[in-house]
Amino acid sequence: MRAKKNPELEIGRNSSLYFAVGLNLMLFISWRALEHKTYEQSNIDIGVVNVTEDMEEDIPVININTPPPPPPPVAIQESIQIVEDIQEIEETVIESTETNQEEAIVEHIMEVSEVEVEEVEEEVEVAFAVIEQVPIFPGCEGLSKFESKECFQLKIQEHVKENFKYPETAVDLGIQGRVSVLFAIDSQGFVTGIRSRGPDRILEKEAERIIGLLPRMTPGMQRNKPVKVSYAVPIFFKLRDG
Repeated sequence: MRAKKNPELEIGRNSSLYFAVGLNLMLFISWRALEHKTYEQSNIDIGVVNVTEDMEEDIPVININTPPPPPPPVAIQESIQIVEDIQEIEETVIESTETNQEEAIVEHIMEVSEVEVEEVEEEVEVAFAVIEQVPIFPGCEGLSKFESKECFQLKIQEHVKENFKYPETAVDLGIQGRVSVLFAIDSQGFVTGIRSRGPDRILEKEAERIIGLLPRMTPGMQRNKPVKVSYAVPIFFKLRDG
């Protein structure tokens, strides 16, 4: 018995291949459909915004107390009044003070009695070595001229020893030497005009301080009048060795 169909022309034997090809084709078409982009064809202007309604901003009204304006300047009306010149003015005549050869010059001769001469007492300063009566140091009263002089010098030395104090700054710096102090005892017995000369100002200040502590004395006398007496004393500043 012969078959009705040709086995080489059977369609069902390649159905799986056709199915796979069809599936891939449908997937490809679906993917392209999803990726496809469309745009609206209407013309839209996004660069210009048309505002149809005007925005009005309310500005608050603030009342400020401003000063009133200055008054207008007063108009000055110039009025010229004509006055009759009926007043007589006396002219001032200035006489010349210059003299000529015809005028005589009167000389006023002053008498000696009309001149007042004021006597100014000049304070005389006498050296201690030549004074007639030396200043009397407290405690040297009632002595002779020679004894008063010796007592004065002795009291000055004792005063220097009692009030002597070596400056600490001079000790630290190693400053030493002789300071000559010159001073005067005025007509009232006070010590004035203290001056000094030494190797350093530190020692000079200390020497002037010592002399400034001298007490008031009886002033020296010259021709029975109190006078200023000058005196000089040396003060030695010496550091101990070691």
